Amino acid sequence: MTTIYLVRHGQASFGAASYDQLSDLGMQQARVLGAYLPHILQETPYVVAGNMQRHQQTAQLALAESFSHAPIHTLAAWNEFNHQQVFSHYDARFAQPEFLKAQVAKAASPRAYLAQIFNQAIARWTNGDFHHEYDESWPAFKQRVEQAFADLCQHLAQTQPRYAVVFSSGGVIAVLAGKILGLSPEKTFALNWAISNCSFTTLRLVGDEPQLLSLNEHHYLKAHNNNLLTWI
Repeated sequence: MTTIYLVRHGQASFGAASYDQLSDLGMQQARVLGAYLPHILQETPYVVAGNMQRHQQTAQLALAESFSHAPIHTLAAWNEFNHQQVFSHYDARFAQPEFLKAQVAKAASPRAYLAQIFNQAIARWTNGDFHHEYDESWPAFKQRVEQAFADLCQHLAQTQPRYAVVFSSGGVIAVLAGKILGLSPEKTFALNWAISNCSFTTLRLVGDEPQLLSLNEHHYLKAHNNNLLTWI
């Protein structure tokens, strides 16, 4: 019986020319996660990560604090969807990350404004009328993530490690939780919006059947420093 921890990456660089790198705060979150891992993992886990920079940085910084000898199995199938393209197809001005950041900064409620933009952009992406406009459509992304998880479950069922840790992104985690819970795309991405940086979602693999044990655990960050809790 394997317990799987799906970890969202630390805070990335929102509004920068390259989002795909951890901020200073994101690096700190990853280190705090790494220091916490030995409290929940009693032996070295099987580790998987997407090949995005924010996934690799989070995995490397966290494991350096606890399981430094654990190899990281890197698979692009665990990568996030292209959120910048999803934003820009909703509003062409958002093709410039700096513009979106400026709009968010001047909003009366920045988080509420970004949530509104996110929800509308996702609604367009998941609408079947527009699938052909994206490099990776919503059905293709969902299929990719579900296949990556199925492949992982098959491997874990064969090798039976006690723990597995997957470093990925909020959209990936939301898709998997949504599949287990039978959620619609709308509710799946409402869940995605709630998943905090460096939180973990826990599944138990019984045979080859995953069971959801916990969702979006971030209490360890709040206990260390409440200012470490971020969602963007």
